[in-house]
Amino acid sequence: MSYLNNAVGYRKDLLSNRSIVKKNNYALLEPDGLVKNVIPGFENCDITILGSPKLGASFVDYLVTIYADGKNELGFGAEGVETLFYVLEGNLDIEAGEQSYSLEKGGFVYCPPGTKLYFHNESGKMAKAFMYKRVYIRLEGFEPYVVTGNTESMEWTIYEGMEDVLIKDFLPKDLAFDCNFHILSFKPGASHGYIETHVQEHGAYCLSGQGMYNLDNDWIPVQKGDYIFMSAYSLQACYAVGRGEDFAYVYSKDCNRDVTL
Repeated sequence: MSYLNNAVGYRKDLLSNRSIVKKNNYALLEPDGLVKNVIPGFENCDITILGSPKLGASFVDYLVTIYADGKNELGFGAEGVETLFYVLEGNLDIEAGEQSYSLEKGGFVYCPPGTKLYFHNESGKMAKAFMYKRVYIRLEGFEPYVVTGNTESMEWTIYEGMEDVLIKDFLPKDLAFDCNFHILSFKPGASHGYIETHVQEHGAYCLSGQGMYNLDNDWIPVQKGDYIFMSAYSLQACYAVGRGEDFAYVYSKDCNRDVTL
């Protein structure tokens, strides 16, 4: 059973799919064909695992639909594992680090290792969220902490001198954090300034619009609802295409640490 459209039975045409999986390099996962996963603790939720170590990532990304009265009372996170919870649609009540938060669209909570996150959908309406987890890399003298905010109220920053490419950062520029999360937005026709090649890896969920993405020098069409995994040293860049809607995606990035041998 596919995740977003719940399509079952025979299709009216030949079986086809835009998804591309090149393990340990890159992947594009379109919504059609993504299956639901059963994960303990997620009640009255549909959840799909996107990026994971089985794909070649050092992290795990999830897409979760939380129906009315959907919740997680076991907690998301574990000792040594950092997490992020980002609300794509709807309203949710969150608990993390003995604090309570009411999050609506654009709201997020980052939890340091050992701090579990709990949620409950008491709004009576469906909500959707993007979730992330990764083993935290400790740095002597620094301790990460809970960070919360809402991207809807954040100011855009011009990205690398290009006024038609804008970015929002979730976390402070602080060595306590070994990762960060961003929203990158391109006006139609805008692009990266160059094809990037770097040691960092990304998991990206497309929030709006359409683009042509260069993944290891393969140009691939992408659009709202797609998920992209980019491994370390996988060449990457994009052009925004389409009409009238900016191409934007939320993505993770490992940072602030040396490479271990």
